Amino acid sequence: MEPAEISGWERSKISNQDLKTLKTLGLLKKEEALLFPGDESFPTPRIGYRVTFVDHLIRGLSTPIHEFLRGLLFVYGIQLHQLTPNSILHISIFITLCECFLGTHPHWGLWKRIFYLRRNSSRSVAYNVGGIVICVRPEVDYFDVKFPDSVQGWRRRWLYIQEEHVDSQEYNIAPFDGAAKILRRRSWDAEASEEKTATNALMKRICELQNTRGKELSGVQITAHFLRIRMQPLQARKNPLWMYVGEEDVDRVSKDLSVKDLEKLVRRFSSLSKKDKVPTSCRVEPYSSTNALPKNHQILSSLPPLPEGGEVDERIVVTDDSQAPSRPESEVAGSHKSAASSERSESEASESVRSPPSAVSPKNKRKRDEIEDSGTSKATEPAVEETTPEEEGAFNPYDDAGSVSSTDFFGSSSESLDRADKHAEDLAAKLERSEKARERAEREAATVEDLRQRLHKAEEALSDNVSQQIARENAIIARLETQNRWFVRKMGEDFTLHEAEEDRLLDTLSVLELHGDLARINISDARAAFTRLFPHFFPKQTQPQIFSELAKRFLPEEDLALAYREENLKVGVEGTIALVANSRQDVDWAKGGDHKGMNKEKWKTLVKAAKPHSKKILAFLGHKPSTSARTAKPEVK
Repeated sequence: MEPAEISGWERSKISNQDLKTLKTLGLLKKEEALLFPGDESFPTPRIGYRVTFVDHLIRGLSTPIHEFLRGLLFVYGIQLHQLTPNSILHISIFITLCECFLGTHPHWGLWKRIFYLRRNSSRSVAYNVGGIVICVRPEVDYFDVKFPDSVQGWRRRWLYIQEEHVDSQEYNIAPFDGAAKILRRRSWDAEASEEKTATNALMKRICELQNTRGKELSGVQITAHFLRIRMQPLQARKNPLWMYVGEEDVDRVSKDLSVKDLEKLVRRFSSLSKKDKVPTSCRVEPYSSTNALPKNHQILSSLPPLPEGGEVDERIVVTDDSQAPSRPESEVAGSHKSAASSERSESEASESVRSPPSAVSPKNKRKRDEIEDSGTSKATEPAVEETTPEEEGAFNPYDDAGSVSSTDFFGSSSESLDRADKHAEDLAAKLERSEKARERAEREAATVEDLRQRLHKAEEALSDNVSQQIARENAIIARLETQNRWFVRKMGEDFTLHEAEEDRLLDTLSVLELHGDLARINISDARAAFTRLFPHFFPKQTQPQIFSELAKRFLPEEDLALAYREENLKVGVEGTIALVANSRQDVDWAKGGDHKGMNKEKWKTLVKAAKPHSKKILAFLGHKPSTSARTAKPEVK
């Protein structure tokens, strides 16, 4: 009895905790980027929206879709909803590995050397939602990701995600078809051929990353790394991850996660227990702006073939994957359950905890064991694949030439011959289309590689310009801070900004402007004071217009104030002599000029007696004495 295929769709049940997780990860910032279903039990997305799951988004999926993921969906002939959460995480880890630790773009040839696809089903149920699992080839030594045995209830947390475009390139994927039957294709197990030589160095580096003592890299470390730097690996980004610049990177989707949130997500994605420690960093330093790629490092570029103009060509179907169950039917319980009850009976529809049918190899010779969607997703021992009578009698143009007998295929009737001719014509037409597609792909590959190289050079130039700009900005900040420190030492006044910009350059410049305003006020006051003093210190001289020259006049080696007071005293003595002479009194000036014979007390008495008459003399000279309290006090007591 063949497994019954179920759609797996039911009403979406997204919890408040799921919304909180999406918000924490920065996936709800763009309005209408995500739409949440209402009461519908089957997805009906608007135009421009596709169906995905909360567990896909938190494992690195965002729009616009990364061109590598877009190519995988096209080559394998699958849709997003047909991939399990662990399969999505496999792709995120692979892209992060290539860009952060191998220093290259995600490589299609390397991917085929490591992974293949299989159906996700039990003996009684073949799933549509999450019906495809990405597995690691059993002969490949790859990172131990430690996937959880099941992802509880992920099929019930579905929503709509809006497609986006990057510049003129449309990163569209196939329109949603929730009832489309999953058909196994030859590409599911296609192995690398001519790409092996080009990827040998990458495979060797992967081996070193896993086995270098003291610097072992694990799948859990890679997962924690892209969560920690807040990148969505499956999103089309402006820059590859080896150019990551930290908190200011334009491709970051949110600020840093708290330690608690980060550890919670890593444990959710893996089988780590509460006792296992979540890695806080990678044992191998990833490439970034602070750990640049080595000089003369070769950056490879190899993408899965993409459709032209957004059109999805017809893909070759090898089998519809309707094998008989690998164990007797009597061992299967609940083969006629509904989609919802079957999902619950299978640990909330985990990635098939029972053994699904094996995958078909390219040559239809090697069969893979039935594999659960666990952490390693590796096969162990080969198993014999059972086929139905319909499959045995069907013509498969991709089987080996000797796998179909002429008697079985052609028969003896003219009807069989006509059928054979039709199959031959179809095969010839497909071969012609394949040859044209190959030639077109070769031409496009050369163009794409040239664009990649030019883009890489532009990225390097941009990185150098950014580094130079940062260095120049830091030098300017240092000069501004030096000027502020010098002003504080000289003036003894400092300022605190009340509304800081939280930008070191702008805040330092604002403080310098405050200091400049204070300096201008002080200079203006000093100019006014020096202008009033200038005629007294420098009579009959032209006052300088430039403040620095005016100030220097008051800073000679001699004491201008002392000279001014002595000059006033001289004028006062000469005026006194003139007054005495004008009174026509006979004075022995020789005796009066002899200060040794002068009596100080007598002199004070004479000055005091003469003071009441000084106002009349000053008025005669044109001087009006001040009436302030200070000047009204007697100068001689």
